[in-house]
Amino acid sequence: MRKLLLLNGPNLNRLGQREPDTYGTETLDDVITKVKEAAEENSFELVDFQSNHEGELIDKLHETEGEVSGIVFNPAAYTHTSIALRDAIASISAPVIEVHISNVHQREAFRHHSMLAPVCAGQVVGFGTDGYRLAALGLIQKIDLGEGNG
Repeated sequence: MRKLLLLNGPNLNRLGQREPDTYGTETLDDVITKVKEAAEENSFELVDFQSNHEGELIDKLHETEGEVSGIVFNPAAYTHTSIALRDAIASISAPVIEVHISNVHQREAFRHHSMLAPVCAGQVVGFGTDGYRLAALGLIQKIDLGEGNG
């Protein structure tokens, strides 16, 4: 069976509790269930990982090289600051879809720029936690069409 990695960055373990007006009331477990269902409907297994630590996210990207067909990644605040995550994504062969629950382009100016978007296959923003499912379905389509990170 083919595999997808669902990767979540800092503070996403607090979904459902933190800033519900911005991030909604669904938990990270709810998100995982939603993406797992979409993956399984398309003959993919889902592996999920969340960390508040940049290095652990980088390690997971490296560790899954050759083991996953694609990655749905919400890097959270690291989106705007992490050249290290950008370089890690650029170093792997699996396509990555960047996801954000809120529309980052309607928020504070510092959130408007993604360090990661140039090396990702796509970006989904502003659809709440449903964006994860949309990202997984788009990623699966890219994989099935044989497209990569570009």
